[in-house]
Amino acid sequence: MSEAGRVPSPAAPPEVAAAAPDERKGKEPERDKLPPIVSAGAGAPAGLDRGSKGQISTFSSFISTVNQKKEAAENRSSPTHLVFPNIKNVRDLPPICLDVRQKQRVSIDSLPSEMKAPVLPESVLPNQAKTMKDFQEDIEKVKSSGDWKAVHDFYLATFDSFPELNAAFKKDATASFNTIEDSGINAKFVNAVYDALLNTPQDIQKTVLKGIINSLLQEWKGPRTKDDLRAYFILLQNPQFNNTSTYVIYAHLLRQIATLVEADHHFLVHWFKKYFTRLSQKRFKQLVERLLQFISLRLFPAKPEEFPPITKCSWWIPSASKVLALLNTANSLVHPPLIPYTDFYNSTLDHIDLMEEYHTWQSFGNSHRFSFCQYPFVISIAAKKTIIQRDSEQQMISIARQSLVDKVSRRQKPDMNMLFLNMKVRRTHLVSDSLDELTRKRADLKKKLKVTFVGEAGLDMGGLTKEWFLLLIRQIFHPDYGMFTYHKDSHCHWFSSFKCDNYSEFRLVGILMGLAVYNSITLDIRFPPCCYKKLLSPPIIPSDQNIPVGICSVTTDDLCQIMPELAHGLSELLSYEGNVEEDFYSTFQVFQEEFGIIKSYNLKPGGDKIPVTNQNRKEYVQLYIDFLLNKSIYKQFAAFYYGFHSVCASNALMLLRPEEVEILVCGSPELDMHALQRSTQYDGYAKTDLTIRYFWDVVLGFPLDLQKKLLHFTTGSDRVPVGGMADLNFKISKNETSTNWLPVAHTCFNQLCLPPYKSKKDLKQKLIIGISNSEGFGLE
Repeated sequence: MSEAGRVPSPAAPPEVAAAAPDERKGKEPERDKLPPIVSAGAGAPAGLDRGSKGQISTFSSFISTVNQKKEAAENRSSPTHLVFPNIKNVRDLPPICLDVRQKQRVSIDSLPSEMKAPVLPESVLPNQAKTMKDFQEDIEKVKSSGDWKAVHDFYLATFDSFPELNAAFKKDATASFNTIEDSGINAKFVNAVYDALLNTPQDIQKTVLKGIINSLLQEWKGPRTKDDLRAYFILLQNPQFNNTSTYVIYAHLLRQIATLVEADHHFLVHWFKKYFTRLSQKRFKQLVERLLQFISLRLFPAKPEEFPPITKCSWWIPSASKVLALLNTANSLVHPPLIPYTDFYNSTLDHIDLMEEYHTWQSFGNSHRFSFCQYPFVISIAAKKTIIQRDSEQQMISIARQSLVDKVSRRQKPDMNMLFLNMKVRRTHLVSDSLDELTRKRADLKKKLKVTFVGEAGLDMGGLTKEWFLLLIRQIFHPDYGMFTYHKDSHCHWFSSFKCDNYSEFRLVGILMGLAVYNSITLDIRFPPCCYKKLLSPPIIPSDQNIPVGICSVTTDDLCQIMPELAHGLSELLSYEGNVEEDFYSTFQVFQEEFGIIKSYNLKPGGDKIPVTNQNRKEYVQLYIDFLLNKSIYKQFAAFYYGFHSVCASNALMLLRPEEVEILVCGSPELDMHALQRSTQYDGYAKTDLTIRYFWDVVLGFPLDLQKKLLHFTTGSDRVPVGGMADLNFKISKNETSTNWLPVAHTCFNQLCLPPYKSKKDLKQKLIIGISNSEGFGLE
């Protein structure tokens, strides 16, 4: 069997818009009146009676009060009275995030600043004499006197209603704070009150929950005011909702927030963004984790008796997901984000039937049936990979079955090879043969890939396929080949802007990337993040061929990831304090060298006659960046785009962020060598052998750069598959040769052949030489 061996030599020297799509048309639907809080049976009061810090005593009396108020409310016939939808229909709540199946994603920034919503007059707030200093003094007095009365009275008054909450926590009770720029909330005071709450006696905590219930029971007439939004904003931060015994109340709070109109969501998103940027990333993360825990425990409750039956509260998870969408949108509007996008992942979802969620989303979109695929930011990359793989497998099976049916219908003998995408290539004509094969077998791209090298015996059990990828990628990305330019400053490749008659080889690279994702192969490709953003613009191929593809909004940050020096120069131009026109003497033109000839391109009509000035320099920089990253390489990238999507044309792609596409193609940069040690297989060695113990002592003590070199030496890439180190199937084999020899790697099988070195020092020396000097010898 042909295999790739790497022999080192010492002589060698490497979303989501926060909006409800089906907005209220004409008059708002009836919603927002709190339905009866369903008692969780005997289990819930037991949970509430536990009595330690953070635990609340039974408030079953509150529940009966709620029911009474609900019954009384239902008897009223006011035409403006709003009620929640029936519990059976709560999955019909409109999704916060826009339909991810749309071809273009809409940013919340595209909404007008104030959404043209009428600014309602705020109600007159009650007087609140307590300041943050007064409250803190009352808390201090408790420590000496043990008298909680003043503190109790404060919590009783503050959480009694929405107006009281505003009176307490609004920075200025007389100001309206009706803009998205400032919520008007005294964040430090809110934090002080909530930080102290969990250390108060049970009766105070019970008082707060009672006040929240009364507030949520308020009869709403007409749209919400900004004071109402402030109250929701404040209540959402209540740490009592970490406790499962409060989940019934928490769920109703989330439901009321989730069913606000689009304009109100717009305000909340921007308030989240401003509030937590100024305040604390830690508290923002706590807010996200609280919602994720709420969803996880509703899916897999540790004590099911604590919650109402799932049939009675099927709206809990959709409501929490919508509120999470608001937080996710706010997070994406901050640069850099408040927390990593991975902090929104809910690993609990890895254990549910993801394909059922996916098929529900496929069938119903974002309309009447809830699916976690409507909120892809909560689905982990591992779970998304599972969805993509299973979707790919189903497409492979479907196409293979159709091929079989066609053969039988024509009375031809079935051949097992028809079930695969069979590639027969010559090593001496690797690129041209691969291109010809993929062009001829375009209809078979979604079948399982099998590779044969002409003139070589051997069955492809995965090794030949990986070798084909490695050899092809290495040849195509070689600087002498001219398709891609390697930028040393950023250590990445970018598309050559040189014009040519045929862009089919760029399509080939796109097909290769698609096949790698489709066949779970990790490629050693170094494209900048901007490439993957363009690859999802749009995430599905437009039906209209005249619609441009691979075009996305780009900034100096995107350019900096490819050409940092040029990006720095353009940033300097933007901040230059002198006379730009006189000092730079530039026009709206770009000059590029193509095969030794300098060519000029106008950035706009008549650009060669338009000077760059202090007034128009922003436009110049934006057009310059757009030219470099979009227009100058449009044909090259369009071919690449169509190649990738010819293999990966799947709605599952719409679940992915650009960063996640990169991880699927290239793997994750996060290394866990302890996990690699646990999953390593041995051939000729046992894990207790002295040589193996030496090996892991040395490797675990390596700095990160040497660990990456080891991974690249043995697998062909310094990144880790989405499934982690275990998915590498890493093997250490005993090489029965002289201990003077260096280690040898078979990259196609992720195999390291290690001579039985007698000392740790000798092993370390030989291993470092081997992994540090293998570049250029590559594959055999």
